[in-house]
Amino acid sequence: MRLILFDIDGTLIDSGGAGARSLDLAFKEMFGVDHAFRGIEMAGKTDPQIVKEALLAHAIDFSAGIMPTFFETYTGFLKDCVRNSGGHVKPGIGRVLACLAPQEGLVLGLLTGNIEEGARIKLERYGLYSYFRTGAFGSDSEDRNELLPVALAKISGENTANVDYRDCVIIGDTPRDIGCAKPYGALAVGVATGPYSVQALSEAGADAVFTDLSDTEKFMSVINETGYGNPEAQPSACVS
Repeated sequence: MRLILFDIDGTLIDSGGAGARSLDLAFKEMFGVDHAFRGIEMAGKTDPQIVKEALLAHAIDFSAGIMPTFFETYTGFLKDCVRNSGGHVKPGIGRVLACLAPQEGLVLGLLTGNIEEGARIKLERYGLYSYFRTGAFGSDSEDRNELLPVALAKISGENTANVDYRDCVIIGDTPRDIGCAKPYGALAVGVATGPYSVQALSEAGADAVFTDLSDTEKFMSVINETGYGNPEAQPSACVS
């Protein structure tokens, strides 16, 4: 069994800034601070990590159990923001997911810095959530490098089949997506549909990099011919 894990923002979708806008609105409502996340880099980080950086930047104590309340406020705003964001699904994603979903011995999942409820809200808006059977989220760990073991534990708990780290593929648009695969020997696939170039993702150590996933056959060839954990894996036809 192989586990194919996708990042969300910049990889599967562009939410039209709905996530960042919702974080700002939640911070404003709870702490009275406008544009609290200005200057804070978000790409590839987990939601708890981003929020803690903003709290520290504005000298607000986060040790008093405010994070659950903050994220409840955030997801309330996110439902409205993502509905009106004008975002879109990234090129080729619909066809790639339709090709991967029916393959035997393959499980589609998420590995994302989004908290789980935020991931659901975003992906349901674009009709993608039902493709994913499992996932590891920012709400599972603030440290993105701990998320692959979380995803593996979840899927292993649902199946008798053994899944090794080398049976896993992580697909994302930032060096942090690549970095969270490398310590475990998982295959890291970069896609330059976010803020980082093909060169930057290659230099981060990606095993393969795509400008976007419009070339479905080429992407499927990388996934299937690589055969991580399954040396007999063969490319499967992809019918649109």
